[in-house]
Amino acid sequence: MTRTSGTQGGPVTLSREGLPSWLDPVAHAAETVRPTQLSRFLPPENGTGRQSAVLILFGDGDGERGPELLLMERASSLRSHAGQPSFPGGALDPEDGDPQGDGPLRAALREAEEETGLDPSGVQLFGVLPKLYIPVSGFVVTPVLGWWRVPSPVGVVDPNETARVFTVPVADLTHPDNRATTVHPSGYQGPAFLVESALVWGFTAGVIDRLLHFAGWERPWDRDRRVPLDWRS
Repeated sequence: MTRTSGTQGGPVTLSREGLPSWLDPVAHAAETVRPTQLSRFLPPENGTGRQSAVLILFGDGDGERGPELLLMERASSLRSHAGQPSFPGGALDPEDGDPQGDGPLRAALREAEEETGLDPSGVQLFGVLPKLYIPVSGFVVTPVLGWWRVPSPVGVVDPNETARVFTVPVADLTHPDNRATTVHPSGYQGPAFLVESALVWGFTAGVIDRLLHFAGWERPWDRDRRVPLDWRS
């Protein structure tokens, strides 16, 4: 599958050509999953909400760690989602183009470069998940799937935005010992991952949880295990 659309800066393409076979289940999930299977928080029907995108970037990793996922931890000084692990991403800028076209693809790559320093030329975008909604911030989020075809160095670019950048082996995300449920002070309960000395929860954990499930990678885990939001390893 290849999709190309022309906007300023040249076309942005979705392609599965050369994609490693271990990512086939993720690509298939992206093509078949319905919005309601990912989240109960869907974009408002009246079209309100700020358009944004996140990059869900998978890398081959090395022989010891295996396939991995790129995450970052937001700076504690931010007004929104401070200190929370997340995918690289953010709001669409006017130069990103059509929010209903390849605008989210451009935004996901641009934000990832600004936040982690990765070289977007080494990223192959291969899928897009349905748009989701984050009620607390009013963002309409397009999750964009990528394969880190040519890995590049990453790290904190602006400490005012990012506290750290790290990768997590997919094997750690699927390990039952690293799974738990968090309970927000509002009463909301959701999946969480205890990895790389971080508690991944909220929107990011919800998307990872559903991807693991629909890709067939999920392993049975104790859903009654509760951890507080201030968990530290």
